[in-house]
Amino acid sequence: MPLVELTINGRPVRVEEGSTVLDAATAAGIKIPTLCHHPALPDIGACRICVVEVGIPATRMNADGTAETTYTTSLQPACTYPAANDIRVETHTAEAIAVRRFVVEMLLSDHPLDCMTCDAAGNCALQDVAYELEVKEPLYAGERHHYAADDPNPFFERDYNKCIVCQACVRACSSINGVEAISMLNRGFQTKPGTADDGYLEDSPCEFCGMCVEVCPTAALYPKAAKGQARTWEIEPVTTTCGYCGVGCQLDLRIKDGRIIQVASNWDAPANHGWTCVKGRFGFDFVHHPDRLKSPLIKKDGRFVEASWDEALGLVADKLAEVKNRHGGDAIGVLSSAKCTNEENYLLQKLTRAVLETNNVDHCARL
Repeated sequence: MPLVELTINGRPVRVEEGSTVLDAATAAGIKIPTLCHHPALPDIGACRICVVEVGIPATRMNADGTAETTYTTSLQPACTYPAANDIRVETHTAEAIAVRRFVVEMLLSDHPLDCMTCDAAGNCALQDVAYELEVKEPLYAGERHHYAADDPNPFFERDYNKCIVCQACVRACSSINGVEAISMLNRGFQTKPGTADDGYLEDSPCEFCGMCVEVCPTAALYPKAAKGQARTWEIEPVTTTCGYCGVGCQLDLRIKDGRIIQVASNWDAPANHGWTCVKGRFGFDFVHHPDRLKSPLIKKDGRFVEASWDEALGLVADKLAEVKNRHGGDAIGVLSSAKCTNEENYLLQKLTRAVLETNNVDHCARL
């Protein structure tokens, strides 16, 4: 891939052709604040927080025959402006900072100032940008939205009073899951994401994969099971592998006091690249269910009693050997599970054919 070289804050930066100014700044370790940008989503320049001053070179010949290069500057969104040879970028000019501050102040003019009780406090992009720009209170008073957070779906809440119209949820639904259950509705001050008829998600093509929740920079979309359960700084992240199927999706569990509060995407995961399904993201309540078995059970005198793994596995091995010796291997049937990994299913069929000496092995392809 050909490279282009530009200058950012006086530093030469080389990136692949097709990169944006934001890509180049990130590669150079230069931070540009953003709200609508997400590495997994196509950029659309919706929020304008990432505006930078871009100078485009133009060369003219003077009367004495010498060449002179001048730069025409303008504010451009770094997330969509292409990196090009010889352009000059300044990321924190007074004008750029003034525009960013104005955008945040406008957003806060129609945003609940409930950071003390908001579940996203400490993990909110709007809060972080307001802190960086030292925006302490909205300067513009006027009409505010009062949407009802009443979606009856069991998985996540939609509180569009906290929406900043970044369209991340719409892009995730379209480019990640390909469902397009939601789009941007209305125009101007009334703009918001929603289904085609502005109804409930259960009446739309939504599959409740939760990717819109994952990319939401505020608490406009938030898991219902996590509401009021923990502050961000109380949560311990733990990476694990989803146990629902054999794909091997990696998940980042958010743990408080040994209990799962929420499931988040692991964007570095090789199998799923951060993507999840409804089971992996929201189906974790069984982990703490009081009826969940925590140890093997063996029936003795007509009743199940707890046993160690050595005792249970030893009993199974003895019973299988007894059946095989008395009736032959074909008297045994083995059923594998779609929840096992490919490696586990391979080992089970190997055990069936090489040890039990039967081909009576099948697989349940349904969860």
